[in-house]
Amino acid sequence: MNTDDLIAIDVHTHLEVSCWNPFDSYGEEYDRAADKYFRSTRRPTMAEALAYYRAQKVGFVMFCVDAEAQIGRRRIPNEEIAEAARDNPDIMIAFGSVDPHKGKMGAREVRRLIEEHGVKGFKFHPTVQGFEPYDRMAWPLYEVIAEYKLPAIFHSGHSGIGSGMRCGGGLRLQNSNPMLLEDVAIDFPDMQIVVAHPSWPWQDEAISLAMHKPNIWIDLSGWSPKYFPPQLVQYANTLLKDRVLFGSDFPLITPERWMKDFEEAGFRDEVKPLILKDNAMRLLRLGKYATPAEVPAA
Repeated sequence: MNTDDLIAIDVHTHLEVSCWNPFDSYGEEYDRAADKYFRSTRRPTMAEALAYYRAQKVGFVMFCVDAEAQIGRRRIPNEEIAEAARDNPDIMIAFGSVDPHKGKMGAREVRRLIEEHGVKGFKFHPTVQGFEPYDRMAWPLYEVIAEYKLPAIFHSGHSGIGSGMRCGGGLRLQNSNPMLLEDVAIDFPDMQIVVAHPSWPWQDEAISLAMHKPNIWIDLSGWSPKYFPPQLVQYANTLLKDRVLFGSDFPLITPERWMKDFEEAGFRDEVKPLILKDNAMRLLRLGKYATPAEVPAA
């Protein structure tokens, strides 16, 4: 990624439309509920997302969410995202998503995505995927991610997915309490864990966890910064300024809107560059933070 040319790095974006798979209408009710909750119907293709981020001069991490066991919808191929990142390394990084219910077969896929497709991290959504993060079922996947010392992003807090549906679509918010990540952080100290979103209604739990465990980070995606809880801004400005990350949750929120609101949300001037780019460079080992083996040969 050409970090010198970028004004920011967005660590949390989704691909919602596949150009490889045929359209899968199964589970459409979840999309319609999310559209209503987020007041957005944007579903850009990969090409559209790339053009948008390049025009904004913002680098981005992109992933899908493999929730085939819980939702029953065919996932977007991880390889589709990895190929786009390979073809656009100046602006994009691919993360993978593998349903933890796939166990050892899932672990094999995680390894293949890293070794053969250059995936640089993974995304988990405990509410949508239907698992508790400390469930030993997911350990085989974590073991591979930790072996390669890659980061993993975990959805936390409330979920717009399922909101307003009968019984919330059967999805359990309790699975996304950030404190359920504590055992994961203890058992896998070499896996950097990103707690995604302001973790309402467990914001204080997320802050406490990040304060206590140095391999816990927080990304600020999914909310406009003008709605952030005051304690999140307070700790991002002070004790956690080196482990808070810019994320938008694109396409539901655009980085353009997020950064506009960020300027007026009470963040200190000296902290803004850390959140917008520098912390992500450290997490992803980019630019000056790359290890010698990761620096391209001249």
